[in-house]
Formats: sequence, structure tokens, C-alpha cells
Amino acid sequence: MFRPLLLAALTLAAVLPAHAQTSAQNPTLHKLFADEWERGLRESPENASYNGDPRFNDRWTDFSLSAIAIRQEEDRAALEKLHAIDRKTLSAADQLDYDTFEWNLQRSIERQKFHEYQQPISHQGGPQTADGIAEVLPFATVKDYQDWLKRLQALPRTLDQVVVLMQEGVKAGNLPPRVLMQRVPAQIAGQVVDDPAKSAFYKPFLKFPDSIAQADRDKLQAEARRVIASDVVPAYRKLQTYFNEEYLPKTRESIAATDLPDGKAYYDFLARYYTTTDLTAEQIHAIGLKEVARIRAEMEKVKTQAGFKGTLAEFFAYLRSDPKFFHKTPDELLTAYRALSKRIDPELVKVFKTIPRLPYGVRPIPDNIAPDTTTAYYQPGASDGTRPGYYYVNLYKPEVRPTWEMVPLSLHEAVPGHHFQFARGLEIPDAPMFRRTAYFVAYGEGWGLYAEQLGFEMGLYDDPYDHFGQLVYEMWRAVRLVVDTGMHAKGWSRERAIAYFKDNAAKTEQDIVNEIDRYIGTPGQALAYKIGQMKISELRTRAQRELGPKFDLREYNDAVLETGSVPLEALEKHIDAWISARKAAK
Repeated sequence: MFRPLLLAALTLAAVLPAHAQTSAQNPTLHKLFADEWERGLRESPENASYNGDPRFNDRWTDFSLSAIAIRQEEDRAALEKLHAIDRKTLSAADQLDYDTFEWNLQRSIERQKFHEYQQPISHQGGPQTADGIAEVLPFATVKDYQDWLKRLQALPRTLDQVVVLMQEGVKAGNLPPRVLMQRVPAQIAGQVVDDPAKSAFYKPFLKFPDSIAQADRDKLQAEARRVIASDVVPAYRKLQTYFNEEYLPKTRESIAATDLPDGKAYYDFLARYYTTTDLTAEQIHAIGLKEVARIRAEMEKVKTQAGFKGTLAEFFAYLRSDPKFFHKTPDELLTAYRALSKRIDPELVKVFKTIPRLPYGVRPIPDNIAPDTTTAYYQPGASDGTRPGYYYVNLYKPEVRPTWEMVPLSLHEAVPGHHFQFARGLEIPDAPMFRRTAYFVAYGEGWGLYAEQLGFEMGLYDDPYDHFGQLVYEMWRAVRLVVDTGMHAKGWSRERAIAYFKDNAAKTEQDIVNEIDRYIGTPGQALAYKIGQMKISELRTRAQRELGPKFDLREYNDAVLETGSVPLEALEKHIDAWISARKAAK
């Protein structure tokens, strides 16, 4: 899983990767790209930090209503500047960049009418988990620590702005489901500490590089304790009072996005946006039902291969409960994840010719968010290569983290899934930064799910339980098509969605409830995975059929990744062009 950007279907240049071509770049177009990239970093200091740009590490995004209005107007102005450039005069490479940039801006502008900023807190993240950004900050110099202190001093202003946005949401009736928001008070409470040294924001001051003198360390620690005690904790206590006493009681009982103001149009937009298609909720629901039936039949076969004599439901219960499928401690689980990553790495050459240069590591999900978040997620490396990518794994309650899910999970989140996708994107020659860091959800998550299936060619599913784990993970994404559309477009209850999930996948109760709540909190995002994977698999089948003995799986996988993140329509055009080129080659 990765936090999405924006994109979907549009008419893009047919020949990719466009930047591999030698053609002149339009200076006006690329100046617009550079200016808008810089604006994005300036307006979202957090995004700059995640990209490895330290210039804004001393501040947070301005969430005031006036700043939001200015950003929205700047998006509209950028689109006007883009449309002032004659697309027909551009090279194929620049046309691809133009279309991608246009799509992003158009979707940003289209979604303005839904006022998403009026729901600034999620059960999976928000100002109550702001300390998490420290995971990607360098903390190599005294200035790095001083920048962090300035960010802490600025937190009260940010939290006050968030309260104003929640108040706007209350006025407009734009409120999140209570069942999700009931998780948030404990997260806020975790930031209200009596001892500043126990604050999550103090963690960077527990360890210093050798280059920082002891006298500086003492000053920095003393200042951190002062700022946390005088600024940070009181600000969170103020947020806590408002959230618990005023906001939470006003949140809505319903779960469907269609119950929001202009909710049906909002969910229709999200379905198109995340899948990068024009599929309707009804069509996606039907695709999900068909895929669930197909995968269940495959599960029956593998259950028999494993020698299990009972029903599929009994096999699920066995997989969820037998102690042999679980590690006993968080440390054991983390060690196993790291060992598995080392097992996967040497097998990558079986399915790729091109291995990205950027390395990756395996880290535990921070304790303060682990109970309420997913099994794992990926954090891309810095765009300048100064920070590796990280595969974050959930160690909370190892007794609910089965070993049979570890192979497909690692293939998806680390290599050759998200890490390959993001690291290869950074290596696109001569591409503007917004293209090198782009994230189309259907492409990115579709690739992650497709990558799980590459484990067969890599020899990683020789154990029937690991093979069943792959089917469970594929079923998980098929179930999403059914339950997401069910809850948001067909009137399903949360309980019905949980029951449907449990009936069709062996995921544990903890994971299932967290997943269903994720789909409630981020409508439509979960639709992208299976839709994207089905397109990538369909294109692979097409290539095999058209090329026959000329088909090379390693070349095909490289061809999918060399585009960078693009809409599914653009990917299909690229693969069709790639097939034609391979056919013509001697």
C-alpha cells in the first residue's frame, strides 16, 4: 500500500517510454513543470521532506482557509498556463508529460467542489500522528535538530488550523463515520504526556551522530523538553478537548460516501480517479463477484494439495488459529521479514533484466499507529537517492500475523513491487520531477498485486501454504471490489462487509476489521488494485500470444516499469507499441 496521488484515463502519446527518445524539450512547458514542482514543495513542506529536500524541514503545511483557497486558485492558474501551450507542436515525450500534468490538474480542480479539507483527521493519520515524519528526516547536523524544534514550536498553529477545518466540516455536514473516529481519541491521548522525554516527538533527541558535540546535545535535549512541555503537549490537550467533547459526538453514524454532501458524485469521481478507467460502481461490483468465484475454485485445489480434508471455511479457521503459522514475539516476526527479503533478492534476475539502483530496508511500523493501520506499507526513498526506500511491517500482535502471508506481502510492498516501481520511476531519463515521482494508483497497486504473482516464476511458492497465501492476497483484492462498492454504492453495512470478507479470505479478524475500516475511510482507493493487476496480466497474455517464442518475461516486466507511473490506457498503448516493435525485430 502507498498513499495515493492523482491520475486516470486520458489520451496519451502512444509510444513510450517517451523520455528514451531523443527529442527537444519545450522550454516553456518544462519551466511550468519546474515552477509547479517547486510550488508543491513550498506549499507542502512534508512532501518536500519525504522527497529528501531539507529546505522546508522547519515548517508544516499552512492549513488555513485562506491558504487552501490560494492553492486551489493556483491550480486553476497552472491549468490555464498549460493550455496556453500548443500541444500539437510538442514532441511525443513532451506530449506525454503535458497530458499527465493536465490530468493531474484537472482532477485536482474537479475534486475541489467536494471540500475534502473539511475532514482533516483520519483514523489512519493526521495531526495526531505528525511525529511520524521524523522517520524520514536526516538528523545528521545541529541544524537538522534545530529545524525539528522549529517544527515543534509551529505545531500549535497547525493544530488550531485543523480544528477550524473540522468546524467547517460540522457546519457543512461533511463529517467522517463515527465508527472510525472512535479510534482517534487514543491516538491523540498518546501525544499528551507528563514527561516530555516520553513524547514521540522527543525520539530524535535520544540518539545523536558522533559529529555533534556533547554540549550541543545537552542544549538540544533541554530545548526539546521545554518546547514539548510548553507548546506541543498543551496544543494536543486543546485538540483532545475539542475532538472528544465537540467533534466526535457530531460525527455520522452512516459509513457510505454517498451519505456525504454530493456523495454519489463524489464516489463516482473516486472510482474513476483511483482505477484510471470509466468503470461504474455496478460494473466493478460485478467484476469483483466473478473474480471471487474464480479464486475460490483455485483455493479449493490448493487446499486439497495441502492435504486438508475439511471445508474451505474450516481451512480458513485452521490457517487463522494454528500456532505453527505465527511467530511468538515482534522481534521474531521482524527477523523473519528481513530474512525473507534476503531470500527474495537473488531471485529477481529470473523475472527482470533491469534492477533499480536504489536500495531498500525493512522497518517496523511505529507503535503509536500499528494497532489501527494495515499489515504493511512502503515508503519511497528520497528523490535524490539520499534515503533508501523502506518496507514497513506491522509487528503489533504477532499472534495475528500469519507466516503464510509473508511472501506475497513482501513481493507487493518491497521487491519487486512498490520498491521497483518507485525506484525505476526515479531513473526515467530526462523526465520532469512530477513524472519521476508520479503515482497512479491503478498502475502502482496493480503492479504490486501483479508482483505477488511473479513469485511463481521466482520459485517462492513451492510450499502449498505460501501458495494459498498468494491466493488469499489475490482474493483480498477481489473482495475489495465487492465490499467497497457494496458499502459506498449499494447500501451494505459494515458488519455485512466484514462477514463477506471473512467468508472468502483467511485473513485474520484484526486485519479484516482494519481493512474494512480503511475502505470506509478512503472510499474507492481499494478498487484500483485488482483493476490494475487484471490489466497488466491481460497485457502480458496479449504479448505472449502475439510474440510466441519471441516473448521474454523479463523484457515484458521491464517494459511495464519503464513507463513510470501512468494511467492504464497509456500503459496499454505502450505495451501494444512494444509488441509491434518486438514483432518487427529480427
